[in-house]
Amino acid sequence: MAEPAMLPRIAGQADAATSSAPTSGIAPRGAIRLEGISRVFGGGVVAVDRIDLDIQAGEFFTLLGPSGCGKTTLLRMIAGFETPDAGRILISGREMQSVPPHKRPVNTVFQSYALFPHLSVAENIGFGLRMRGVARPERLARTEQIMALLQIDAFARRNPAQLSGGQRQRVALARALVNEPEVVLLDEPLSALDAKLRAELQVELMRMQKRLGMTFIFVTHDQHEALVMSDRIAVMEQGRMLQVGPVLDVYEQPRSVFVAEFLGLSNIWKFTPRPGNMAETAIGALSIATPITTQRTAMIRPEKIWLYPEADAPRDRPNMFAGVVREAIYMGASTQYNVALAGGAIVLALDTNNQAAERSWGPGERVVLELKPANIMLIDG
Repeated sequence: MAEPAMLPRIAGQADAATSSAPTSGIAPRGAIRLEGISRVFGGGVVAVDRIDLDIQAGEFFTLLGPSGCGKTTLLRMIAGFETPDAGRILISGREMQSVPPHKRPVNTVFQSYALFPHLSVAENIGFGLRMRGVARPERLARTEQIMALLQIDAFARRNPAQLSGGQRQRVALARALVNEPEVVLLDEPLSALDAKLRAELQVELMRMQKRLGMTFIFVTHDQHEALVMSDRIAVMEQGRMLQVGPVLDVYEQPRSVFVAEFLGLSNIWKFTPRPGNMAETAIGALSIATPITTQRTAMIRPEKIWLYPEADAPRDRPNMFAGVVREAIYMGASTQYNVALAGGAIVLALDTNNQAAERSWGPGERVVLELKPANIMLIDG
């Protein structure tokens, strides 16, 4: 497999970062290690609570969580804008404790883009190179190269005020990438964009990261954004990392109710174990494929529930529940159904619209839900 295409290295760039920090062992360029990182603000507010984490070189890693969970504080500590109260940060095996922000091998793309309004696009992108003392011919060549890569070379002479939100986002990213950092930090850079442009740039940013082979650390509170773009996700809450893993694992096998509810829609029930892998829940008795040990909470994603017209429902399968559609919410590619069961419990089901003309239900219609035992997950309460 060929190495990912990289921008030409700036002479002396890596040396400047290396000379500022002691070597703490051999590590790939762009690998990050956090050891016991904590940050406490005034009044005893714990923003980050004893986090240990390894981020692989060349990985698209996302910090996901609600506002105030500590994800931006953690990103700022990696960048050097905040100082940990405990623990240490290593980038490419080099400890960053005594390295100021401008000498760390990272570049940050902020939510506000932080572009200089009085400079042109090309001048904004080349600003960091100029501050590093890169010669003008090389600076111009690198600026032109990154503008061509991000398809913004046609805007080189414009000022930021003359650009759309998507164009400004590309300029901010180009300014970060042109310095060829070991790590790119992205603090919710797509949050100000409209939905269509945001979706386009999510895919574009993911593809660009794979092409460049750089380590990207992305902060967001948007679950869909995290699922689309990431190699791995860390779900954060109250300064702690509740679960870290590949996107598929975290979504399909959440370890807690918080992770299950934050990363997508879910139906969650407390249960009492019964013999034969049965669980008594608010909707009735459920047959569960996974052996029940210490867990007392069951969940199923709404898209994993099968819906049938009452007359056509299978009769010889476990976990079949009759109900009445209370609400049908058309969402384009799918329809979300809120179904009331006989005992009054509400179940959320999601059905794709590839057969909407032949199979769809409105409020008041009777349906049967099938919750296949293999699709029911056990999680910690």
